[in-house]
Amino acid sequence: MRPVKEQMDVIRRGAVEILVASELEEKLAQAAKAGKPLRIKAGFDPTAPDLHLGHTVLIQKLKQFQELGHEVNFLIGDFTGMIGDPTGKNETRKQLTRAEVLVNAETYKEQVFKILDPARTKVVFNSTWMGPMSAADLIGLAARYTVARMLERDDFHKRFSGQQPIAIHEFLYPLVQGWDSVALEADVELGGTDQKFNLLVGRELQKQMGQRPQSVVTTPLLEGLDGINKMSKSLGNYVGINEPPREIYGKLMSISDPLMVRYYELLSDVDLGTLARVQRGVNGESDGWHPMEAKRSLAREMVARFHGQEAAERAEQEFIQQFRQKEVPADIPVFHCAADKPVWICSLMTASGTVSSNGEARRLIQQGGVKLNGEKVDNADLELEPAGELILQAGKRRFSRVIFQR
Repeated sequence: MRPVKEQMDVIRRGAVEILVASELEEKLAQAAKAGKPLRIKAGFDPTAPDLHLGHTVLIQKLKQFQELGHEVNFLIGDFTGMIGDPTGKNETRKQLTRAEVLVNAETYKEQVFKILDPARTKVVFNSTWMGPMSAADLIGLAARYTVARMLERDDFHKRFSGQQPIAIHEFLYPLVQGWDSVALEADVELGGTDQKFNLLVGRELQKQMGQRPQSVVTTPLLEGLDGINKMSKSLGNYVGINEPPREIYGKLMSISDPLMVRYYELLSDVDLGTLARVQRGVNGESDGWHPMEAKRSLAREMVARFHGQEAAERAEQEFIQQFRQKEVPADIPVFHCAADKPVWICSLMTASGTVSSNGEARRLIQQGGVKLNGEKVDNADLELEPAGELILQAGKRRFSRVIFQR
């Protein structure tokens, strides 16, 4: 195993919080001395069939632990998935059937092994120990935590204060997740920042059961393509890992330079030295990696991860060819437009920064100086459907790539 300091440098990359860092350092030192890896756990409820890049932040952190020589337990919450994680919800979630959970679980297994090494990954299901529990056992588990402690959790507190209903079974969720840590005797549990309460419940239950409490590593929620909101399919700002290579490549080429650094930090396999070079390039430093080249490399890496190297090279060539044919620069500004009804072309040109005002846009259109996807626009009152993406051009040198999201 690598020295503790080197391991901690890797673990801290992209992590928000380590609870408690000194405990984790001690565990790493003891593991190295004993030649026995730590048991790392992360749980995923199979509530939807497809994963996007936001989901893979945690899986990437698991991979880092795996490459440091530790045992990775990829826990599929087929039992908790039927309860429904109340995290961040202002109402009780719809419960999934056992059949729905199992179908989604199979697709998760297929997708995660595009990142994790299947030979070194233990896939476990929490129904293994929760399924055989009797009603008396479950009551005993419920007795280990108080309602007052549960209401300290932010989303429960907000719902209680706002007189929104909280179903009794929702209180079981953090207890079951915590019991998973007891069942696995986890040394470390990973989770998003929104899971902190649940992760700490695991520590508490382990203490009660006489186990050494797990260390907790939280990871951030990845921003979507708009660079503002959490990546979400419902917001349309996501990159699905099962999307076609060309879609993945094109979407990643649309992100801003600062967001690219964030994606490198949380998603890429590049070492810390290369990551620093990417940041210097965005800062405009002479020894940095030019942002455009860095972005292309990131897009290739992500496509190759999910579809293979050949598909990544083909996607890049298709992307370059697309812009050459339209005589459009590949590094034009991107504007993410949230709209649910047709958008007036003049206001879109102004909002995207292609022109300075609606009046200028109208005048240019009347003069024949505006193109939409390479075709001249002759109607200044044109309304555009908010779907997909398009290229706006004003004059010879002003371009904007508009990506609609509903």
